[in-house]
Amino acid sequence: MRFLVFFLILFLPLILNAQRPSAFNNGKFFEMHGTRMLYGGSEDDQHFIIDNLDLDPGQFHYGLGRERFPALLQPTYLTVMEADRYWRDDSRFLVAKKGGEVKAYSVRDLTRHEVVNDVLDGEPIFAAYCILADLGAIYKRTYGDKTFTFAVSGYTYYDPDVWDGLDGFILWDRETESLWWPLIDKAVSGPLKGVGLQKLEAIHWEDTTWRNIKQNYPDAKIMKSGLDYKRPKSWKKYNDVSDIVKTYSNR
Repeated sequence: MRFLVFFLILFLPLILNAQRPSAFNNGKFFEMHGTRMLYGGSEDDQHFIIDNLDLDPGQFHYGLGRERFPALLQPTYLTVMEADRYWRDDSRFLVAKKGGEVKAYSVRDLTRHEVVNDVLDGEPIFAAYCILADLGAIYKRTYGDKTFTFAVSGYTYYDPDVWDGLDGFILWDRETESLWWPLIDKAVSGPLKGVGLQKLEAIHWEDTTWRNIKQNYPDAKIMKSGLDYKRPKSWKKYNDVSDIVKTYSNR
C-alpha cells in the first residue's frame, strides 16, 4: 500500500499529462512568413507570435482557441441576500476587498470563466482560477500608466519541476498579446516577456467560503452566475511597453 501511494504521488501528474491532447503533436505550433506562431483561432489575426517563447512546445496541451472561454470584461452582481439561495455554506469563493468595497467570485463560476476582469475601489483587477492546478488568486491589471485586459489562451502548460508537475492555464493580455503562465507568475512570450504578474496584496483578498462571506461581509457584491459577453472584435494596443519591462520584469 505504501508503495502504491508513493507511486501515485510521484507519477500521477505525468500520467494525467500524457492523457491530455498535445498541442505540438496536433499542429498548434507553426511558422507563418518566417515567424513562429501558436494557433489562437480560426482567423489568421488570432494566432500568437511566439518568437521569444522559451517554454518547451512539447509540454503545451489543448489549443482550443483564445476566445473559447468567456473571460469576463464587465461582471454584474447580486447582493448577499439575493445570492444566498444559490450557495451552500461550504461553497468556495475568492473575495477581493479594499476601501470599503467587497466583491466575491465563486470558484464554481470561475471554473467556467477562468478570468474575470473587474475594478475594485477604482483599481483594475482580475480574478482567476485554474481547476487543473487548483490555483486561484486576485491580480492587479495596472502596470505604470497602462491597464491590461486578461483572457484565456485555450492552452495549458506543465513543467515537472513546477507546481508538482500539474497543468496550469496560459493566459494572454489583449493589449500586447503576450502569453502569461500564472504557475510561475510571469509573461512567457510576447512584448511583455519576463514581466511579473502582480497579485493583489494579501490583506485585500482571500480564498474563503460562503459562510464566511455572510458572517463577515454582509454588504459584499456577489458575481452573478451564468454570465456571458460578446467577444470584442478589436481593442486597445500598446506599441511601446519597454518601460513596463524595465520596471516590472522578474526574469
